[in-house]
Amino acid sequence: MNATPARVRNRWGEGEQLRTEILQAASRLLSSIEGEDALTVRGIARAAGIAPASIYQHFADRAEVVRALLRFEFARLRTAMREADESLGEGEVVGRVRAQLRAYCAFAIENPGHYRLMLNSGTERTELLSDVLAMVAEGFVRCEAAGRALRLPSDRAAVLVVVSVHGRVALLHSSTARHSPQAIAEFVDELVSLVLA
Repeated sequence: MNATPARVRNRWGEGEQLRTEILQAASRLLSSIEGEDALTVRGIARAAGIAPASIYQHFADRAEVVRALLRFEFARLRTAMREADESLGEGEVVGRVRAQLRAYCAFAIENPGHYRLMLNSGTERTELLSDVLAMVAEGFVRCEAAGRALRLPSDRAAVLVVVSVHGRVALLHSSTARHSPQAIAEFVDELVSLVLA
């Protein structure tokens, strides 16, 4: 078992940095364990190179760590989607929606433990997923503004495509076969094309 190297203490007033490091350590653990139930305060502390008591200076209990981790992971997903969207020119409205959805798929495939945490039921999860849906809906609004008609309203189009890519990712997660990034890109392209009139 690999020992975590000793952590260098933050200077006075840098407590927020430790909070972020705790969430990063919990995020790394999700990559190597099965589900959020395996996240323990001791395990997170060990991964962060700190004493378990240090976690309680930032989080009341394990449940609060999980809630904060949930927000942390959704922020990572939204950042990946936004960066993919912004990597294309303003006029490439359809390509930008496709880029968002490809980034969504890539995040979900590369981070299965994180993705399971993010998509379990719960009010906070629903609210955070609503932010993702709003990003995709905004992309479809830009399509309409550029003269690309949709077969259904932008908010419903966003739900349709996000639920569809979630289903595709779930199938990939349950399969032992290797996935092809090209096949995912083609799926996203075909899906978006079905929404466009």
